[in-house]
Amino acid sequence: MTAPATTTFEFRKQRDLEVLAWPLFDGLDAEIMVTTRHGGVSSGPYGTLNLGLHVGDSAADVLENRRRVANALGASPADFVFCNQSHGREARIVSAADRGKGTLSQDDAIRQTDALVTQDPGTVLAVMVADCVPIVLYDPAAHVLACVHAGWRGTVARVAEATLDAMASLGARPANVLAGVGPAIAPDHYQVGKEVADAADRCFRGDTNGIIRPDGFGRWLFDLWAANRRILRDAGVPDRQVQVAALPTGPDQGPFFSDRAARPCGRFAAIARLRRPVGDHFIPDSYAPQDLLV
Repeated sequence: MTAPATTTFEFRKQRDLEVLAWPLFDGLDAEIMVTTRHGGVSSGPYGTLNLGLHVGDSAADVLENRRRVANALGASPADFVFCNQSHGREARIVSAADRGKGTLSQDDAIRQTDALVTQDPGTVLAVMVADCVPIVLYDPAAHVLACVHAGWRGTVARVAEATLDAMASLGARPANVLAGVGPAIAPDHYQVGKEVADAADRCFRGDTNGIIRPDGFGRWLFDLWAANRRILRDAGVPDRQVQVAALPTGPDQGPFFSDRAARPCGRFAAIARLRRPVGDHFIPDSYAPQDLLV
């Protein structure tokens, strides 16, 4: 068996922006990145690359920040699709007809959705986070791509599993899927109450080992990274095809916004698009995911 990739994330320069990337996706027909809080024009608690129009920041600053992110990708803001994230398990398939939704205003963003799926090259998917887990899923054989927002509610609702189901409707197979799990609130800092602990217990049918544990003070600590990795494994994505960027959001003005550490605050984003038409990508018929993990 081929050894798994050892580097799970890297910071890279994407034109004028520093972004986080997963080496797992290198050499494939998708452009995938996670923005940081740096490189924009927003000020105060939103400094500087806030991408959220819904958090009280100047709309003009947010739109300029989004323009900079689009430029880093070599795209137009009109190519992006944003959703009004609802902390659920709804996954929506989008296409060129949806481009521009949510880009200039929250009013026309995709409604009540926490995951965007596409098979359309050029359509840019974006999910915003500031403690919740951003996840990017890609099946290079089927040329199907998804971005997922998973807070605790979405996690226990198995939004990543629902996204894989939506991808399967376009021909993707979990065994072929590569997954990048992004920065989120660190397990040692994510203290939750009984409601969340009980929901996690139901989600994992009583087996929350490595996912949730008592904090010694009558509450619990929740590991969103471990939870979503388990959900992906349960749905058929091999562990060796998952890379977790286990970088904590906040505090101390680190590279990623944290809503728990500072409120109000900005939002960073997982952003992804397919490069080429489905019939033109280079993954051969004999493609096996392990071939990419050398």
